Amino acid sequence: MKKILLALLLLLGTTFILSSAAEAETPDLTPEEKGLAIAKEAEKRTNGFGDMSAEMVMTLKNRHNKESKRNLRIKTLEVDGDGDKSISIFDNPRDVKGTAFLTYSHKEGDDDQWLYLPALKRVKRISSSSKSGSFMGSEFSYEDLSSQEVEKYTHKWLRDEEYNGQDCFVTELDPVHPKSGYSRQVVWQDKKEYRTLKVEYYDRKNAHLKTLVMDGYVKYLDRFWQPAEMNVTNHTNGKSTRLEWKEYRFRTGLRAKDFTKNALKRAR
Repeated sequence: MKKILLALLLLLGTTFILSSAAEAETPDLTPEEKGLAIAKEAEKRTNGFGDMSAEMVMTLKNRHNKESKRNLRIKTLEVDGDGDKSISIFDNPRDVKGTAFLTYSHKEGDDDQWLYLPALKRVKRISSSSKSGSFMGSEFSYEDLSSQEVEKYTHKWLRDEEYNGQDCFVTELDPVHPKSGYSRQVVWQDKKEYRTLKVEYYDRKNAHLKTLVMDGYVKYLDRFWQPAEMNVTNHTNGKSTRLEWKEYRFRTGLRAKDFTKNALKRAR
């Protein structure tokens, strides 16, 4: 009897996923309704991972193509009913070793973010007005490092088009928060798996500020797609940042106590 119930639950779950995905293709939806349906389906496909850790190489390139590299580790904890918690720890080079960054993402209101600077031996809170600033000299802002909750934006489907040989939805995300560094984002997601492939960011004056490209996706736990590489190019200063991800691990037993301000100081 239990096997029958389990099979039924799996069937119902599969049916729900398919019907939710099909909603994004419903022709009589308004662009706003379709954009929201796409965002909800993409978010649903990333839910349930529990916790995740990974290693990363961050490569900074200036307008003269001179590169510098940094190695860091990332840990993320999924939070029921709210945004994720994450901590980033820099291992080298020596001038940034021990620097740690903590984020509490929220579905509504300001995210909470703190930066631990080992040279000063203190934790600095990142204010809302500073979140459009550069994270550790990269072309990613503090705002980019929060989990991208559906509630943080209004959504609008713009069109369907092919990108890198894949059929994609193209949607526009307008930030709800008045202090966001962006006026809007234009996002390409493949129709099959709802993976983000490209994002164009527009500044507060609606000028094209930068472009993020994500590729090399690998599926983990037969469900969760994660990119191997993320490249962001700033079109105003000619700089770029590449993130190379490796050693993804899921459900390793991370807990809330691993994501506190005191944990920042103990990060190794």
